[in-house]
Amino acid sequence: MKDVFVPELTGTLAVVTGASDGIGLGLAVRLARAGAELVLPVRNPVKGAAAVARIRAAVPGAAVSVPELDLASLASVASLAQTLTAEGRPVNIMVNNAGVMTPPTRHTTADGLELQFGTNHIGHVALVGRLLPLLRAGRARVTTMSSSAARTGRIDWDDLQSERRYSPIRSYGLSKLANLHFGLELDRRSRAGGWGITSNVAHPGTTLTNLYAAGPNLGRTRPAPHAAIMKRLARWGVFVQTVDAGLLPALYAATSPHARGGAFYGPDGFGQFTGGPTELAVYRAARDESDAARVWDVSQRLARVEFDAG
Repeated sequence: MKDVFVPELTGTLAVVTGASDGIGLGLAVRLARAGAELVLPVRNPVKGAAAVARIRAAVPGAAVSVPELDLASLASVASLAQTLTAEGRPVNIMVNNAGVMTPPTRHTTADGLELQFGTNHIGHVALVGRLLPLLRAGRARVTTMSSSAARTGRIDWDDLQSERRYSPIRSYGLSKLANLHFGLELDRRSRAGGWGITSNVAHPGTTLTNLYAAGPNLGRTRPAPHAAIMKRLARWGVFVQTVDAGLLPALYAATSPHARGGAFYGPDGFGQFTGGPTELAVYRAARDESDAARVWDVSQRLARVEFDAG
């Protein structure tokens, strides 16, 4: 598979969420190899320390910090943003990668939001909003990770929090469609407001990561079959790719001088399951700019941020 050329990034600061394992960790290694200084906010400090060790084993002397962040808590987001703002370092690259996928029963964040919508989408909206001055100062490239699940996702305006009816896959698709709307709308708002931020969206295809164990096993007494099925498909080389392949669309979107703002990147293979990075047509569900504007407004309110004041 064709690799992604990453330009020299010495002197740049990159913030990557969800980098304690999987695609986020793989992205962090690639960014460190190109010379970027890394801020990798993590929920679990033990996993964060292990990630730093793996990065420095691959890139001796890499500059890495792992402040605590729980995207399922707006107070935690505000605390991290306050710390980074006090440090005052412009942010040049931001990858909104962390997430939770398809817990079998409905869970909520510390702020009462449905866990997938609150973590995958609202937590990142809050973080980007609170870091907006640093992103503007760094003329940042912001890449938000969506999913092919956004293709069949639907925004249920009367039940955003899945309180009336919870379906793991439906709620995940909603959160990933909201990610796609947000990433595209952020670029439109930046261009209209002269913010200097370039925003795009990527998805990793079907990539074997810990997501297939962590989310589906949440609240279960017996292991869900998802991870075992994914590992079997990966061994067979069918519809599943490795982390090193799955990270390439996001890496291209976040670093390539040829990657555009307002664009959507993912695998070029059959069904977008696997393949090399390419620019994709935006899914039909995310083409209505009035829906995107509505997602933007609702998300600001739920995330307790005001972008236009940034």
